[in-house]
Formats: sequence, C-alpha cells, structure tokens
Amino acid sequence: MDTLKSVLVPINKEGHRFIAIFAAITLALFLFTWPLLGWIGVILTLWCVYFFRDPDRNVPTRDGLIVSPADGVVQMIERAVPPEELGMGPDARLRVSIFLNVFNVHVNRVPLGGTIIRQVYRPGKFLNAALDKASEENERHAVHLRDEKGNDIVFVQIAGLVARRIVCYLTDSQEVRTGERFGLIRFGSRTDIYLPDGVEPLVGLGQSMIGGETVIADLNAKNEAPMAVEVR
Repeated sequence: MDTLKSVLVPINKEGHRFIAIFAAITLALFLFTWPLLGWIGVILTLWCVYFFRDPDRNVPTRDGLIVSPADGVVQMIERAVPPEELGMGPDARLRVSIFLNVFNVHVNRVPLGGTIIRQVYRPGKFLNAALDKASEENERHAVHLRDEKGNDIVFVQIAGLVARRIVCYLTDSQEVRTGERFGLIRFGSRTDIYLPDGVEPLVGLGQSMIGGETVIADLNAKNEAPMAVEVR
C-alpha cells in the first residue's frame, strides 16, 4: 500500500490542462505520423504528469520554525534588500535562494504561519533563475508575511529561463498556516526567502530542500534551547 501511494501522487489542478494537451498531441502523433514520434509524446506526457505532482508533506508544527517554501537546492545565502515593491525599506536581510530544476516538485508552500501583509506581482525578464540578477530582473511575485509575534519574513516566487507562469493564491490580510500550499511556478524557477534580522539559517549551500518539511530557520533559537521537532 505504501508503495502504491508513493507512485500515485496527487496532481496539482494547474497541471490538468497541460496534461490533456500533451496527451492530445501524443494521440495525434500516433494517428497521423510515425509511431516513434508517438512514443516520444508518451514520454513527454508522463514527464508532464510527473512535473505537476503534488505530494503531501510532513510539516513541522513547533512554534517559530520557518520551513522551505519550495523543493530544490540552496544556491545562495547572502544579504540583500527585499523587493522594493513591498515597501519594506532599504535595509538588507539574510536571503536564502532555492533553485528548482524541471524535475523538482513546483508546488510552493507557506514557510511560516501568520498574516499576509502584502503580496505584489511584478513582470520582468526570464533570465536563467540560477543567475544572481534573476532576483532583481526576472518576473516575480513577492509576499510579505508577519507572524503573531511580529516577526516579518518575505518569500518570492521567481520565474526562470523556461518558466513563463507564476501562480499565487494568496491575498492581502489572509491568515495562513506553516506548510500550506500557496501557489506554483511552471517549468523551472527559483524561490527566495528573506529572514528576520538576527535569525541565522539552519541550511547550507548545496543542500537539498523539501518544500514544507525542511527547516530553514528557528525564530526561537536565540532564546530557547534546542527542542525536538514534531511533525504532522
């Protein structure tokens, strides 16, 4: 049963249309062209299903834990000013950048429970998401969140070289929970998260991240001894 569940992963609703298009093209290739092209279509259709998979995650529940908003690899950890459209001022914060390739799960998750203060979409370029300047120049959707203790964090969906569509379900003043699904980026991308001042990351460069599960930082680390992490 566990093996079956690992194979039959739910598909995100954003993928249904694309899977149908891929399947229709594959059928046409079988009917009107060479069988080899049809089998290539089958492979691409299966890849499309795989890309839009939306597995459940075991979200840490201890207060103050910031989890990864996306699957992928930590590409950069550096200080940077949050996106100007959020109006958070010129002060730099520690930024953790997560690069997603086309084989990662692309469903994004809320890194910390709280209230959405502001979320802003900004059109831009479609540079390689692995480049540092992608944070400033690429199409993006930036979100400012504040938890119940007044801690502010920012997380940003960034389109990449192949990605051409950012989907975000959040609205201003919305209450959200840690690990809750909030959107997705189609076909390769990057996600940045800006930590509050004085909070150090618990992840390193090159580390693989699991969206909604991997703990990026602990807001209580400065004041509390380490505690066991519970999951649901």
